Amino acid sequence: MGKQNVAEQFVDILVRAGVRRLYGVVGDSLNPVVDAVRRNAAIDWIHVRHEETAAFAAGAEAQITGRLAACAGSCGPGNLHLINGLYDAHRSMAPVLALASHIPAGEIGLGYFQETHPDRLFQECSHYSELISSPRQMPRLLQTAIQHAVGRSGVSVVSLPGDIAAEPAPEKTAQSALVTSRPTVRPGDAEIDALAEMIDAAGRVTLFCGSGTAGAHAEVMEFAGRIKSPVGHALRGKEWIQYDNPYDVGMSGLLGYGAAYEATHECDLLILLGTDFPYNAFLPDDVRIAQVDVRPEVLGRRSRLDLAVWGDARETLRCLIPRVREKTDRRFLDRMLKKHADALEGVVKAYTRKVDKHIPIHPEYVAAVLDEVAADDAVFTVDTGMCNVWAARYISPNGRRRIIGSFSHGSMANALPMAIGAQFTDRRRQVVAMSGDGGFAMLMGDFLTLVQHDLPVKVVLFNNSSLGMVELEMLVAGLPSYGTANTNPDFAAVARACGAYGVRVEKPKQLAGALKDAFRHKGPALVDVVTDPNALSIPPRISAEMVTGFALSASKIVLDGGVGRMLQMARSNLRNVPRP
Repeated sequence: MGKQNVAEQFVDILVRAGVRRLYGVVGDSLNPVVDAVRRNAAIDWIHVRHEETAAFAAGAEAQITGRLAACAGSCGPGNLHLINGLYDAHRSMAPVLALASHIPAGEIGLGYFQETHPDRLFQECSHYSELISSPRQMPRLLQTAIQHAVGRSGVSVVSLPGDIAAEPAPEKTAQSALVTSRPTVRPGDAEIDALAEMIDAAGRVTLFCGSGTAGAHAEVMEFAGRIKSPVGHALRGKEWIQYDNPYDVGMSGLLGYGAAYEATHECDLLILLGTDFPYNAFLPDDVRIAQVDVRPEVLGRRSRLDLAVWGDARETLRCLIPRVREKTDRRFLDRMLKKHADALEGVVKAYTRKVDKHIPIHPEYVAAVLDEVAADDAVFTVDTGMCNVWAARYISPNGRRRIIGSFSHGSMANALPMAIGAQFTDRRRQVVAMSGDGGFAMLMGDFLTLVQHDLPVKVVLFNNSSLGMVELEMLVAGLPSYGTANTNPDFAAVARACGAYGVRVEKPKQLAGALKDAFRHKGPALVDVVTDPNALSIPPRISAEMVTGFALSASKIVLDGGVGRMLQMARSNLRNVPRP
């Protein structure tokens, strides 16, 4: 066996860390690494059409598997394209290693062709971003980067000049053991005792759960039953906590529904469990609040805390359950459960009944039918915008399904590239990209990646020919919508031209059959559903400022001659307005 070069050593270390794919677009400075991948049977190069897709795909793979994933970009513009997907992975706590290839080492700092400074550029969206300027830094620097990504659940970036990648690796390099999983964190006894005392003293306790409750469903249910607590959740907590939950009161926030807002505001004690819920306007300021999180840096940054507990949600609950007295008074819990049921009747089901003749199709109806016909273990990747709302309100988790999106970073165009990464983890598992027409069009080139790799991703396109969420934001701000309309092709025809299965749905009665046919198709498929552009999401809590803004927008549109459109919008959303 010949002497390894730096690129070969780099790839070998990735393989030892459990990486099985390297997503990216080839380029000259990446050539030594790509060639090393070509000659290593334990790892595959996944050719995508845009580096942003590579980063999103790696982030999705990491979220689905819980293991390190990797992506790469060539020097200058190539690795710059990674940045948006890396921001998303980092904010989603997805362990991702990004290789930012670099210009020749001797030219750095001299204004060379395509020169950037990736070790600086990626600092804000990573736990670790460093430049390999000498082969002697290998393999320690790469191992350090991997430990940061895995140990701190986020992104690490290694910048590697192409000429150094081709140089011989150091001889007699010792192989260090690599950390590939995180430990659990148990709070101290003093914090557990303090939290138990607060719970025992409170008459009404509410749990509000986030993605930090992953793997803790049984403990949350046991705890809620013991203290008779309603359980609300943030969007990233939905897939972990909503299913098989007799204490569920829905979701809070702009995308929320049900009685979660009331439950968090009418309790004596609110426990924020594994959530860094960003919308502090939806959190109370007049109740006692305790927060439990494995990341100490997030404790108290959204709201005033009466107690901060540094610990893993599951381990904290395991310690806490035997220490709290069982409560017997269910009146608060039952009142919140009734409010939640009433809200579901009036809001969540508003568009799923008597819609068989409504054209264009209500998007809520599309999401409801999709929820019924999709597999019990499907992975849903969700575009930012109105698709977030429909997924949050209509896709039902069950402990086997996954629902991932750009829920913390809020990027457009994430659903399709995330579906690529999710599908590569298991070609036999159903992966559904819930895409908006705006997001899909932004990275539409990577639909070709599905065809090239024969990935059986199913794209369900909510096509309302507009940037719907932006339009709603304009209306709430008192502005008429402007610059939000999209002129779209027949996306189903585009899919067929690419070599995939494509079908266009314009009538509600066609929908279920079209989805089932697409799901039965063995390769990539796209279902282009023409949806009602006037169906807008109404938040579960409407402030006076929101009402004023919407009324102002309405009057401006009427004055501009758009009264018919406002009438259609009013009719579309009348049943969705929460009643006092």
